Amino acid sequence: MKNLIICRHAKSSWDDPFLDDHKRPLAKRGIRDAPRMAQRLKDRNIIPDLMVSSGAERAKATALAAAEILQYPEEKISFTDELYHASSGSILRTIRHSPVDVNTLFIFGHNPGLNDLIEDLGGNIDNLPTCGQFGFQFETNTWNEVGRFNAKAWFFDFPKNKTQIQD
Repeated sequence: MKNLIICRHAKSSWDDPFLDDHKRPLAKRGIRDAPRMAQRLKDRNIIPDLMVSSGAERAKATALAAAEILQYPEEKISFTDELYHASSGSILRTIRHSPVDVNTLFIFGHNPGLNDLIEDLGGNIDNLPTCGQFGFQFETNTWNEVGRFNAKAWFFDFPKNKTQIQD
């Protein structure tokens, strides 16, 4: 069994409209929401074996906030620009290259790629909001075999969610 947690970066700041998009930091709301959402995962005993994040500042900050709450060593987070505005297929390729000994993988990235990936894997979602999380479980022992055919939607959660939707 493999567990995938898809995490969209927290709310980004638009205080400087001329700032390069890759360097855009978190807004106050994002700084507040990122640790809260990580705590929800911790409360459900969902702990990463590996965290992979887009290299964009807002995704990195979201991953680092989660790592702190989940007591995951920040030096073990894999930051890659390959996830920056990546397509569903590119994100899936990254997932499929994960080490076999990783059972719970967290991916931090951006829409529309994350939305498309969720839909491609059979998840039912209109939009993954900022700092939203969508979990899948896969009936396989290797990441290179994950796909729609063995995916089961596990949960969907986001900052304004009061019920923590379960599938």
